[in-house]
Amino acid sequence: MCRAASRILIEPAPPRTCVAERVMNPVVGEIAVAAPEPLPANLCSVQPGGGVCYSLELAWGRLRRAWLARFRPGYVARMAACRHGSTAGAPHPILDPRDLKYCRNLCTADWNPEDDPFAWRDRLPFARWGLAELVLMSLPLVAAIAACLATGWAAIAVLPGALLALVVWFFRDPPRRVPQQPGLLVSPADGRVAEVTRVEHDEWIGGPALRIGIFLSIFNVHINRVPARCRVLKLAYHPGQFLNALDPQSALLNEAMWIGLESLERPGQRLIVRQIAGLLARRIVCGLRPGEVLERGVKFGMIKLGSRTELILPDDPQTRILVQVGQRVQAGSTALAALAPAGNSSAENLA
Repeated sequence: MCRAASRILIEPAPPRTCVAERVMNPVVGEIAVAAPEPLPANLCSVQPGGGVCYSLELAWGRLRRAWLARFRPGYVARMAACRHGSTAGAPHPILDPRDLKYCRNLCTADWNPEDDPFAWRDRLPFARWGLAELVLMSLPLVAAIAACLATGWAAIAVLPGALLALVVWFFRDPPRRVPQQPGLLVSPADGRVAEVTRVEHDEWIGGPALRIGIFLSIFNVHINRVPARCRVLKLAYHPGQFLNALDPQSALLNEAMWIGLESLERPGQRLIVRQIAGLLARRIVCGLRPGEVLERGVKFGMIKLGSRTELILPDDPQTRILVQVGQRVQAGSTALAALAPAGNSSAENLA
């Protein structure tokens, strides 16, 4: 067991907590269950930082929707018939599941997997949020390799070949085996544990907290995964700087997505996941919806290029930290901590 802390910091005041209603739980009795908060005004996309590839995809989406509406009205009608939820809040018409890629968090529209003609893309070994970047970055490199080979400069083709391999490697999305033992918190990111720090008080957690910071290099998988079976209560997007993710100040100053969660395995216990941009990683993707229930290990977003991800959890004497600073972890499969049993003082803090 390791409860090491590289330093003790006092966190700045986090976003205000949600209004709570009281319900009875057969295990822990009466607890406070917070109502999910709506998205803030500055969170208008699953990739709020924008970007060149993002703009190109939006432009392609406009052309594709115009073509579908003009030449494939039957397909559009079939997709509308099997769609569930509401498209209210979406910035453009939702004709098929591809139209949800960047605005899933703004509406409740969705399709069942069996009705989604593009569900096969989730089975590709690459990050679905990065497919556009993968294609747009790979095509020039493939063309350069072909040109080198065609002109007899095979030795020079090694350079674009190496860059192509790096691009493909960066956007990989390998399967993960998620541990099923109750109470475990799995890593929300691949990388190296940069810190295990005690926070004197966190308003969202409701008391003392532990922050586990994970540094992601450009060689790590950059898909983010849910640490526990939980419910999404609040999302907050903080524009900021792009300091090196190894710099301790990056946790406070860099662009970040703040995600407030409530554990469903330990009702009343709250968690925080923070996606933090880095020097090269300037595109945070978070596709979560307020009120959404998620299973442990489910993919919810990514950070494109080197970055940092944090997990903040209650600092309870019965909570065990299972990793050490410097240890390498994998999203969805490495257990970072084992939560304290339900019904302890951490849950009472929320009552």
